[in-house]
Amino acid sequence: MKINALVVEEKNAPFVREELELEAPGPGEVLVRIVATGVCHTDANTQAGDLPLPLPGVLGHEGSGVVEAVGPGVENLAPGDHVIMGWPFCGECRNCLRGEHRYCARLGEALVGGSRFMGPDAGTSGYSRADGTPVSGHFFGQSSFADYSLAMASALVKVDQDIPLELVGPLACGITTGAGAVFNTARPEPGESLVVYGAGAVGLAAVMAARNTPATTIIAVDLHDSRLELAREFGATHTINPTTTDTLAEIRRICGGPADYVLECTGSIRVLEEAAEAIGMLGTLILIGGAPAEARFSVDHLRTLWGKRIVGTLGGSSTSARLIPALISLYRQGRFPFDRLVTYYSLDQIDQAMADSKSGSTIKPVLRIGTP
Repeated sequence: MKINALVVEEKNAPFVREELELEAPGPGEVLVRIVATGVCHTDANTQAGDLPLPLPGVLGHEGSGVVEAVGPGVENLAPGDHVIMGWPFCGECRNCLRGEHRYCARLGEALVGGSRFMGPDAGTSGYSRADGTPVSGHFFGQSSFADYSLAMASALVKVDQDIPLELVGPLACGITTGAGAVFNTARPEPGESLVVYGAGAVGLAAVMAARNTPATTIIAVDLHDSRLELAREFGATHTINPTTTDTLAEIRRICGGPADYVLECTGSIRVLEEAAEAIGMLGTLILIGGAPAEARFSVDHLRTLWGKRIVGTLGGSSTSARLIPALISLYRQGRFPFDRLVTYYSLDQIDQAMADSKSGSTIKPVLRIGTP
């Protein structure tokens, strides 16, 4: 079938709307008509060449839509179902069998290989130009910067039809990453402190999640006062603007010493190294923000040796099928108002959405592509 998609031709090339051919769903696959998709810094990083997706390719990885058709062997979904497109996983490796799909041993090829990574058509892309030239697709298992997408049935999360589909796409990655880092990686105990560096979509989702834990001190750090104001509304007990305050001194003053948990959501190596100083013995630094490829950071060996923990987290850990429905339930209860982060754009406004996200004027851009 013919689809409309945004194609990036080469590193740092613009998004160009193009008509492509998309294959019918094969075994275990589902054809999804995209209603909306979030725009994430990972898309910008991939466009810039910091993730190794072969180009030309179709990006987009926070899609939501309606099932149009299912391939052989798909029994848990049917045409007309509303779905959020989660991360793909093999389901067979040690980590998948432990219920940690985000750490699938084949994650790299599943997310940025540019082709199917499982099944009889593994190694081939379902996306091509009119002359038959293949185009990389299957980005994060979906390539949702298009009006139709092929996805693995196992990666899709069915949602109730009264939930606005145009809203929930960001639960596929960014929003879930921040919330899951709190719920699944930090897991603060009663009375503990948690600091979030970077109050963008991921960081503010972490603040919302922290409000639903026993943590009694929740500190947001950001350069934008408008975002710090939102953080206070979402549950931050304290906020810090590094342009006017000594951040480390203020964290220690508020916490009465080092923080228990620090979430680094900016991807800035300078900020990361500062964040490592905000925790002490038995404190945990959680790396979330995506730094450029091959980036390195340094920490003081002796102070780290004394019980500091530095851990990375991907996509909020756990599984899409477990975490996404939980966040939707919290949203319904008014305890996770992530809808306040969203600003909508049309597909043709992708460049504006990217620019607004980079400047900080928009927290979570979402491209409206179709109708439910």
